[in-house]
Amino acid sequence: MYRGGSSYASGRPPSPLRCLAPQPPSMVLFHVHNACASNAGSRAATRRHVDYGRTYVVRPKGRHRATIVWLHGLGDSGASWYQLLESLPLPNIKWICPTAPTRPVALLGGFPCTAWFDVADPSQDGPDDADGLEASAAHIANLLSSEPADVKLGIGGFSMGAATALHSASCFAHGRYGNGGRYPINLSAVVGLSGWLPCSRSLKAKVESSQEAARRAASLPLLLCHGTGDGVVPYKQGERSAETLRMSGFRNLTFKAYNGLEHYTIPEEMDAVCKWLTARLRLDGSRA
Repeated sequence: MYRGGSSYASGRPPSPLRCLAPQPPSMVLFHVHNACASNAGSRAATRRHVDYGRTYVVRPKGRHRATIVWLHGLGDSGASWYQLLESLPLPNIKWICPTAPTRPVALLGGFPCTAWFDVADPSQDGPDDADGLEASAAHIANLLSSEPADVKLGIGGFSMGAATALHSASCFAHGRYGNGGRYPINLSAVVGLSGWLPCSRSLKAKVESSQEAARRAASLPLLLCHGTGDGVVPYKQGERSAETLRMSGFRNLTFKAYNGLEHYTIPEEMDAVCKWLTARLRLDGSRA
C-alpha cells in the first residue's frame, strides 16, 4: 500500500471506497457514512440540476502531450487523487480531477454523498441510473473539450469513477450519448481500477449499430485492473466487465488481476498504469 514519502502520496485513507490502505470490510461503510455526512448540508443534487464540486488540475511538468480526466470513487473528492497523480512519473500528462455532485445514493439508503450517479448495486446486474451517467459523461466531455487539438485525451477512475469512465468509453464508441446527442470527444485511452461496467445490457447493440461504432470500439485502448480480495466491488464483477466489453467489440483491452488486493490501490498497480499509458499514448517519459 502507499506509505508516503517523496514517490507516493500518503497511505492514510482520507475518504471512502477509494482507500489507499487496507481496512476491515466493516470499516468501509463507516467511512462512507461519515464522509458523506460532512456533505449533508450541501445543496442536494437532482436530475434536473447538478452542482459539481471543485476540480483539481495537475499541470504537466514537461511538454503537454496528453490530458486525462481522473474520477474518484463514491464519497470521495478530486483532492485525494490529485495528490497521488501529481507524484506519478508521467511529466507529459495533464490530470484533471473533478469532484462529483452530492446526491442521494440508494446503496446508502438514500443518504447524500458525492457520487457520479445513483447506485443501488455496484455490479452489472444492478439498476442503471442512465440520467446520472449521461450527466457525468457530458461533464467529463466538457472538461476535455477545450484541450489543444494535438493533445491526446483519456479518462480514468477508481470504483464508481471507473464505472463512469467505462460509460464514457461506450458513448465514444457509439458516437452518441444515450439521449441521442453527439459525443464530441475523441478518446485515446480509458483506465478503470476496481470498477464495474454500467449499462452493459445495451452495449453490444450500440457497438454493432454501425461500422464506425465497431471500429471505434475495437481501436480504443482499455486497461482494467482489479484485486482478487476486493470486498466492495467483487473481483468477479471486474472480470465479468472485461469479458462483456470484449464480447461487445472492445478488443484492445488489457485486464490485470492483483492477488489479494482489496478495494484500494498499490504502487505495483499504479506502476502498471504508468507503463500502460506511456505505451498506449506513445509518451517517451521525458520532460521534453
